[in-house]
Amino acid sequence: MTGAGIITALGRGWRANAEGFRLGRTGFRPVSRFDVSRQRVKVAAEADLPEPMPRRLLSERQVERLDNAGKLLLVAAFEAWEQAGWDRSENLPIVLGTTAAGMALGEDFFRLAVRTPEQRERQAARALFYQAQTQVRALAEALGCRGPLTILSTACAAGANAVGHAWELVRFGRAERVLSGGYEAVTQLLFCGFDSLQALSPTACRPFDAGRDGLALGEGAAVLALESLESARRRGAAILGEVIGYGTTTDLHHLTQPQPQGDAALAAMTLACERAEVTPSQIDYVNAHGTGTPLNDSAEALAIQRWAGSRANTLPVSSTKASIGHLLGAAGAVEAVVCLMALREQFLPPELAFEAPDPACVFPVVRKPASAQLQLALSNSFGFGGVNASLIFRRWCAEGTNQRS
Repeated sequence: MTGAGIITALGRGWRANAEGFRLGRTGFRPVSRFDVSRQRVKVAAEADLPEPMPRRLLSERQVERLDNAGKLLLVAAFEAWEQAGWDRSENLPIVLGTTAAGMALGEDFFRLAVRTPEQRERQAARALFYQAQTQVRALAEALGCRGPLTILSTACAAGANAVGHAWELVRFGRAERVLSGGYEAVTQLLFCGFDSLQALSPTACRPFDAGRDGLALGEGAAVLALESLESARRRGAAILGEVIGYGTTTDLHHLTQPQPQGDAALAAMTLACERAEVTPSQIDYVNAHGTGTPLNDSAEALAIQRWAGSRANTLPVSSTKASIGHLLGAAGAVEAVVCLMALREQFLPPELAFEAPDPACVFPVVRKPASAQLQLALSNSFGFGGVNASLIFRRWCAEGTNQRS
């Protein structure tokens, strides 16, 4: 990987987010985009967009038509693109994951259609830019790319699946370079839907804590510039790190509840290790899916215990959703960048709100800022509908010191 762009509630760009994750800062604040006076929960991890918005080859009008999700995508993608130092490409593939895409525009369309059906101004634009393919097409146009566009919507595993698919395109020689990631914005329908299910925490997001009582929502985007080692060397590009393993499986137990013993999660982590040609004992840190919900965390904890074996007793684990909330379709991509940050800057992201571990947690949950010697990190992403994904990243050291898988 030669480029990484990120925007979350902790800030815009690598530096702001790396410092936030290193110190365990949180980005939660009262929801400002819509009325939450009738909701149980009233906070989310909203991200601040820059002013003015970067637009490259897009017109101001095109950018204005995008909702927050599309704008977050542009911010992260432009950062990754510039860091990688890529030029325009006719055949560059773009692979992105999202769950809600431009849902805010769909909400606006519905409100106007119900309240003032005779008013149709800009309704066609709302319907058009509501669609994920229009947002991704806008990104391609902004970068001057005419390659294939792939959009994955596999719930909370979408971002990780997108990065994994992009890695496979490069690994098997189907593309030399791929731009990949995920994006998501907090919308009223998403927020109120999770709140009505009583899935949101009324206190604080505390993954793997014995007293956890739900997840918290966040928003943001992360985009990675993946390219072959040969391409990076030819350009003399700075390498941020490597993706060396990817595993994805399906949990058929229940639409929203994981198999209690974490069978599919175990299979995803095992498959990622097999493809990376490493063992669990070699993994130095796990960025867990860790939503803070009772069923998810206990199943994942058991899966990690079964996968890691005796290594589980000393394997550092944390969920950065405690800092920025659950980013749904963007979560896996953002957490991929978090793993790159941890490997490159040698730190463990802590969960400062963590109090007492769930009995299923035999592994140490990172509870305070800490430096560490890390070479390999694994990131888990598990979604509603049963899609599970695990990615393994390796720290890039001096040229010639890494062995490729």
